[in-house]
Amino acid sequence: MPSNDGAELLKYYEVYDTIGTGGFAKVKLGRHLLTGEKVAIKIMDKKTLGGDLHRVKTEIETMKNMSHQHVCRLYHVIETHNRIYLVLEYCPGGELFDYIIAKAHLSEEETRVFFRQIISAVAYVHNQGYAHRDLKPENLLIDDDHNLKLIDFGLCAKPKGGLGDELMTCCGSPAYAAPELIQGKAYFGAEADVWSMGVLLYTLLCGSLPFDDDNQMALFRKITHGKYWNPPWLSQDSILLLKQMMQVDPKRRVTVQQLLDHPWMMKGYSSPVGWQTKRPLGHIDDDCITEMAVHMKRSRQSTIQLVSEWKYDQTTATYLLLLAKKQSGRPVRLLRHIPPQEIIFPPMYDSTGTFLHSPAMILDDNVYSPRGAYPGKMDRFDGLEESKENVPVSNRSGDVFALPPPRTPAGIKKNRPRKGPSTPNKTNTGSACTEQPQRGVLDQSPHAADLEALTLSPERRSRSLDAAGCQSDSAQKRKGGKVFGSLERGLDKVITMLTPSKKRTIRDGPRKIKAQYNVTLTSQTNADQVLQQILDVLPGKNVTFVQKGYTVTCKTLSDMGKTTLHFELEVCLLQKPEVVGILRQRLKGHSWVYKNLVEDILLSLSI
Repeated sequence: MPSNDGAELLKYYEVYDTIGTGGFAKVKLGRHLLTGEKVAIKIMDKKTLGGDLHRVKTEIETMKNMSHQHVCRLYHVIETHNRIYLVLEYCPGGELFDYIIAKAHLSEEETRVFFRQIISAVAYVHNQGYAHRDLKPENLLIDDDHNLKLIDFGLCAKPKGGLGDELMTCCGSPAYAAPELIQGKAYFGAEADVWSMGVLLYTLLCGSLPFDDDNQMALFRKITHGKYWNPPWLSQDSILLLKQMMQVDPKRRVTVQQLLDHPWMMKGYSSPVGWQTKRPLGHIDDDCITEMAVHMKRSRQSTIQLVSEWKYDQTTATYLLLLAKKQSGRPVRLLRHIPPQEIIFPPMYDSTGTFLHSPAMILDDNVYSPRGAYPGKMDRFDGLEESKENVPVSNRSGDVFALPPPRTPAGIKKNRPRKGPSTPNKTNTGSACTEQPQRGVLDQSPHAADLEALTLSPERRSRSLDAAGCQSDSAQKRKGGKVFGSLERGLDKVITMLTPSKKRTIRDGPRKIKAQYNVTLTSQTNADQVLQQILDVLPGKNVTFVQKGYTVTCKTLSDMGKTTLHFELEVCLLQKPEVVGILRQRLKGHSWVYKNLVEDILLSLSI
């Protein structure tokens, strides 16, 4: 029987391309039909999750209890027989990790803007009674206004007795783990988080890890001894703060409370880090309620009652997305809702230009993958099993990467007015997601430009692997005789999402894009020569690859044939300056291994 797991999702969202992958999750760009807002949809298959299903439940219940300006917002939870869908706040800027390696390392001023936001988020999480336990640059996303959002709460813990209760579970990412944790000792979650934040601060300031080794046991020895190198550009104040945060003895380690008004944090600021939420849980906004009441033809009181149940269903999602529109200075308006079966979608073509059909949505891999990062992987140490001591949370009803330089965080932009040093976070009234009038049943189908307006950005697209599977699927669709003859049958198929114009782009030449921080500029003007150089270099780096047009999808394999690293390199043309660039994107695997390998590949090119 064909799966219809996606039908419930289609009632409320248009679903577009993949913007992130992880160990057991895939993240799609989506658009909420009623509000027109962009969202990230995290898709998890229950069979794939297996024993990690409880972590997803932990993440869901934790995020229901989180509402903070620097924590990624949960809008909607949809659970079907086979899948779990989490609809989350969309952060187009990608991972903080990519930002760091693009700049080699950040200045102390820029680091301070980011790190105050990190402390604000962690202090809030701790105040809610949780320890995050997986703090790292990959779990911090950059939003529209270039501010940070903390994600991935699958490893968090909420002890019954509060953070004063000891934990025993060894989890997280080894390079960021505290000494007491890797030694198998009882530890306090807040103290372990401070150590991880110290490692994170070091990566911001230095562009590398303080403790690193290919051998995990050697890595653990380095962490246990707490010895690391301080590069010459670090100020004495930064060196002192790092020492205070990465104290091997947790009792001598600085606390989050002390970090709030630490002299290093206060430099250039007139007040301590503000950790209190600006978005209180349970807040009811009159304008949002009024708009929903009119749309649903209900009284305001009954609408308030419905919203106040906080079921994280369509009602919750609609309210929170309306509230997000208001907070960004846009009109609090709902669009006319079109039932999914009446939505007209753009035509689909395979790589030869053959018409396939018009999809209702795509839940599996497709050719176009706009870039973003909502990692689904929740790491734990090899050989160390999750203990049962954590109680369930309460259920509330190098230089080659450095060109061009990325944008400066909103808090220190010189051409923008500031609210004051204590409030670098600022809503963006010029959001990339502009309101689009909802199309009627008789309107024309959306063009390629409409899709691009809903994706991360056309300049950050690349292609994935499975074109062959798409062609076999297209044959089945043509036999059906009707484009929309089987909506359900199309939900779980791999579909090539190409309009005719996109098809010609792959066939005729590389894409033209704007410069951005995950694009390495070259001095070349011939894209074919650069592409051939990449193809020649990869075998010598023990990288297997598949080429599709000007995109090369790369993998490294373990001795057992398991994929250890998965990434893409796309040869493209920069609009200004008019030279060839190489857009890079990590899809799966260790971030720093990816960084080192791609740097090695790029340095091996004659570009």
